[in-house]
Amino acid sequence: MLKLDRKLLRDLSRTKGQIIAIVLVIASGVATFVMSMCAYESLVTSKDYFYREFRFADVFSAARRVPNSMEPRIRDLPGVSAVETRIVCDVLINVPEMTEPATARLISLPESGDNRLNQLYLRRGRMVIPGHAGEVVVSERFAEVHNFSAGDSVSAIIRGRRQKLVIVGIALSPEYVIQVQPGNIFPDDRRFGVFWINQRDLEAALDMTGAFNSLSLKLARDANVDEVIDGVDTHLKPFGSVGAFDREEQLSHRYLMDEMNGLRGMAIMAPAIFLSVAAFLLNIVISRIISQQREQIAALKAFGYSSLAVGFHYLNFVLIISISGTVLGTLAGFWLASAMTRLYQEFYKFPVLEFRVDRLAVVLSFLLTSAAAVSGTWFSVRHAIRLPPAEAMRPEPPASFRPTLFEKMIPSGLLPATLRIVVRNVARKPVKAALAVVGISLAVAVMILGNFTLDSLNYMMEFQFEKAQRQDLTVSFVEPATQSVIFEMSRLPGVSDSETIRAVATRLKFKQHSRRVGIIGLEENPQLYRLLDTEGREIVVPPFGMMLNSALAAKLDVRPGDELTVEVLEGKRPTVLVEVSAIVEEYAGLNAYMNKQQLHGLLRESGVATGAFLTVDSNRLEGVFRELEMRPGVASVVIKDAMVKSFQKTVASNILVMRSFIVLFAGIIANGVVYNSARISLSEQSRDLATMRVIGFTQNEVSTVLLGEIFLFTLVAIPLGWAVGYGFAGIMISGLETDNYRLPLVISRNTFMLAAAVVMVSTFFSAVVVQRRISQLDLVGVLKTRE
Repeated sequence: MLKLDRKLLRDLSRTKGQIIAIVLVIASGVATFVMSMCAYESLVTSKDYFYREFRFADVFSAARRVPNSMEPRIRDLPGVSAVETRIVCDVLINVPEMTEPATARLISLPESGDNRLNQLYLRRGRMVIPGHAGEVVVSERFAEVHNFSAGDSVSAIIRGRRQKLVIVGIALSPEYVIQVQPGNIFPDDRRFGVFWINQRDLEAALDMTGAFNSLSLKLARDANVDEVIDGVDTHLKPFGSVGAFDREEQLSHRYLMDEMNGLRGMAIMAPAIFLSVAAFLLNIVISRIISQQREQIAALKAFGYSSLAVGFHYLNFVLIISISGTVLGTLAGFWLASAMTRLYQEFYKFPVLEFRVDRLAVVLSFLLTSAAAVSGTWFSVRHAIRLPPAEAMRPEPPASFRPTLFEKMIPSGLLPATLRIVVRNVARKPVKAALAVVGISLAVAVMILGNFTLDSLNYMMEFQFEKAQRQDLTVSFVEPATQSVIFEMSRLPGVSDSETIRAVATRLKFKQHSRRVGIIGLEENPQLYRLLDTEGREIVVPPFGMMLNSALAAKLDVRPGDELTVEVLEGKRPTVLVEVSAIVEEYAGLNAYMNKQQLHGLLRESGVATGAFLTVDSNRLEGVFRELEMRPGVASVVIKDAMVKSFQKTVASNILVMRSFIVLFAGIIANGVVYNSARISLSEQSRDLATMRVIGFTQNEVSTVLLGEIFLFTLVAIPLGWAVGYGFAGIMISGLETDNYRLPLVISRNTFMLAAAVVMVSTFFSAVVVQRRISQLDLVGVLKTRE
């Protein structure tokens, strides 16, 4: 073994406590990166296989009733390689163990039983047999929740008639990897399922013989998507089309992509923070080691070791730490990614979803950590390389011993000698003090980063589902309902209040921006579905103009006073200019709002409604459900409490799992930073502290000099860490934002105090360790003259 290697091992052994702390910090960053990238790779692989092998469509469209004779014309459009026409409708169904109604999306299967597009993966049972009336294949997630198996049955209310549906198979579809009920923004597998039924059965039930109302297209590789969409809209416009859209706007795909983009954002932001902290700590440790080993560096160069050999010696010290952290972090990342993949299996239904190793992520981990470690310590190592032997043999020049301005401000008798030494050490080494404060503040900041999501979720749920949305049920109609239907709805036994809405599909355009969204027409003074600003104040629905939520306004880059081009995608399909009157705050979806009467005028129609918000006496809910089931015009019923629980089970669960990981890693960083700061201060001042013991200072007084400095750094670092943590949280919020939901930047007082408490506890335990080492100082060694 080379002599420098022996020295390297001795240096590693002497600083093993600090090294372990840094290794854990690096491992935290690497584990987050590997976990996110491997989970992402697992989802991508499963998605690509499912989409490719089961021919997931590229373009989708819906209409009221289109004759089958239009299919060949659409197939002949340039760029179209395959067409699938079908009948789709949403109906209420009775599930035996549920008191409230569930919604089923019925999708027709061709007589052959085999789709050309959006093909089914049969998990259990068999496909429907032509001529066997009432047979259905049900989506796996809905079947799992209700413990359905082949032979079970449910009853559906189709156009006011009750029909028995017999389950013969359980399947998956690339179109419904995650299934979301219309009118809901979160998946609710208990109350919404997808049923595939023979086309003849659905044609007879809906009087749709010789027609279809849903269209899926597969495109050629060189196809122009926009041109195909324009062609489809042109052909289907006379039949009540609400506009074709590509895969990016398909609901299941969009939810899946939001999750995958969130993983990529996590893979970038969290490791960048952790590795920056690790590089910072390595820089402090290596610079202090080099400072303490000036004489050893001089001796090595005097014995003939080149500057390059000395430089590589210290770089090897750094690389051993970074590689150890990377190996540990990679193994932890594999374990966490495997656990996350199992969690995804509950929410995203693929034929196969298995944990996969992202080899590129592993390689990048080694490269990134090595680069961060070397870049963080390069200036210190370069200083060791350039240090001439003669200069290195001399100790570093002592700090100025003239009183600092801060010392002059404190009367001489006000502070005891030990505390005055603390003040003097801090004031005369401002760079060292600043680095220690910054390091500890980063620990505070990362603790805030790990805990703030719970505050944001709680605020979002209160704002969205208590202050803004105060209804109990949201009812959607098959066709726009007349005033008589609306009146009947409001007079149902148990309904205490009701408000109607008119929703219409539109395309909003502003300059080069365009977005396909639904405009919701609200009553003049809504109380069940209120619009609020960022402070939670109610916004009055004006008689004219349009209101956008902040997310949609940002997508379109509009402000109050701008004029939007509104292309209505149904009815007479007018195109008008509407001024943006206000921006409202919402944390779910992309929504636009208008006064309901203004929307009626825009559509040139009477006062009809496409849905209603109801508040219901909790003791009479079952009666209201039974009444709604028997009304043929009711397409679906969304229960707000169920929607909130669904959010907490899916989106919130994923976010809180990520939060748990970050909190764990933040605790590691807090301990690592504070412990390193304490050990470095001890190693720098051990000779001075031992000398104080020799000349008569007690052990408690000596401890006060060192620990007082550490606690001072911690107290100064906490408010700085709060500010940095708030900034980190803002960056994380922007990375987690999706079209479907957004988190507000809200951090409670408890989160700030928890971060401070964790760092203070870390400081206390570090102080205990350092105190034990102070009691073991070599008092005889300090009497020897330093050569």
